[in-house]
Amino acid sequence: MTLDFSKLNGLIPAIIQDSKTNKVLMLGFMNQEAYDKTVREKQVTFFSRTKNRLWTKGEESGNFLDVVEITADCDLDTLLIKANPRGPVCHTGADTCFNENNSDAILFLRYLQDLIISRKAEMPEGSYTTKLFQKGINKIAQKVGEEAVELVIEAKDQNDDLFLNEAADLIFHLLVLLTAKNYRIDDVVKVLQSRHK
Repeated sequence: MTLDFSKLNGLIPAIIQDSKTNKVLMLGFMNQEAYDKTVREKQVTFFSRTKNRLWTKGEESGNFLDVVEITADCDLDTLLIKANPRGPVCHTGADTCFNENNSDAILFLRYLQDLIISRKAEMPEGSYTTKLFQKGINKIAQKVGEEAVELVIEAKDQNDDLFLNEAADLIFHLLVLLTAKNYRIDDVVKVLQSRHK
């Protein structure tokens, strides 16, 4: 990719976005040398306008930005860099330089299913999830049904705490069932998205 560094005296803006949460983490500037180093080392490096030198994010704090993907805009004069941050991004200690919380609770479902998948592969002794997999698909499906009934019962009452706990139990066991059938929660999301059209 041939970038256009001519418009800002040899610099181009680089927007850094968390590859998992899609939150914008910060904005920095790169010259050709900073861009080349970023591509080569897979860690975001900027050209610091105040220090007048290359500056790898995290070189002092250890909070590096590990590059996942780099794309340029249509004019080839701005970069979008998707990265995995190794800690707070802002020098103030905030998650982002815009003082936003860099989390998305719904992404926990992917993390949880990854854990369930590892339990299925490793089958650690004493794990509740291992016991479910050992009982087989019929018992796992039965457990999903039981949790669904318990959720319906709690929905009729006024105890929000019990209702939410039963909803969590249902989702957990659904993730186990999906894993047993070699599907991910993302596959269910795709079906929902196709229905939304």
